[in-house]
Amino acid sequence: MAPSSAPDRAHRPDRWDRFANRRRITSLDPERDHAEIMRISSGYEFPWDYVRALEFALFRTYCVPSISALLARTGEFEKRPQQRYDDTALLMAELVEHGYDSPRGRDALRVVNRLHGRYPIANDDMRYVLSTFVYDPIEWISTYGWRPLTDHERLAAFHFYRAVGARMGIKEVPETYEAFRDFKRAYEAEHFTYSDTNRRIGQYTLDLFCSWYPAPKPLTSRAVLAMLDARMLSAFGFDPQPPWLTTLAHHALRLRAHTVRLLPPRREPSLTSRPNRTYPNYPTGYRPSDIGAP
Repeated sequence: MAPSSAPDRAHRPDRWDRFANRRRITSLDPERDHAEIMRISSGYEFPWDYVRALEFALFRTYCVPSISALLARTGEFEKRPQQRYDDTALLMAELVEHGYDSPRGRDALRVVNRLHGRYPIANDDMRYVLSTFVYDPIEWISTYGWRPLTDHERLAAFHFYRAVGARMGIKEVPETYEAFRDFKRAYEAEHFTYSDTNRRIGQYTLDLFCSWYPAPKPLTSRAVLAMLDARMLSAFGFDPQPPWLTTLAHHALRLRAHTVRLLPPRREPSLTSRPNRTYPNYPTGYRPSDIGAP
């Protein structure tokens, strides 16, 4: 399903009508119109939050030894961590911004399936990674968003990624929002455990995050670790950070949310057009099929 291309208030809301997009979202059907709701919610309402949430969602998947072991064997996170991150972020952004059945969306899905097809990945691992794309942004925005998500947005995320999963050949994705959430929780309870490959891939990812900011690496590293929950820290073998640092990080993100709430609504989407380290000026001059090349 491709998002509607007809002009509407989601494209050009009144300059100071902060809740125009929210009204547009709640006027749609979360199952039938899930692609349009995802496009508005992630591209206009919460673009920064979705990007941050998916960064931590991917980080979270490396707590599973079978996933981290595969990544360690490929060597990609050791040799090209920035490109591997950019590949995933842009392919997901293409699906959301243009719709998975649009020409660019189908192109992005072909790349996703080609990259995954190189390796023997268990279906349960694929289901789990898919579930993080649904629920981790929901949890992040529920905590740090400038407004609460609507039920329409939560359900649309589930229906959107369930449709993406079907096009990726992922089997037995639960049929309801609650059942998929329960699968994710049960999977983490069973599979989050320490392994050396968790630690290696986790450290590569932590180093990558630290490279994005001008602050000294030890300070940035501690700030990132302060955002990880106890189960993730244990699975990676990272040391817990002092409670005051976690509290400070949470307060900083809540302060940002209050500030964003006072800003006028975004008038242009911000997903594929964000600055990109691997693919400069993306999407100008690029097709999704250009993503993922060595």
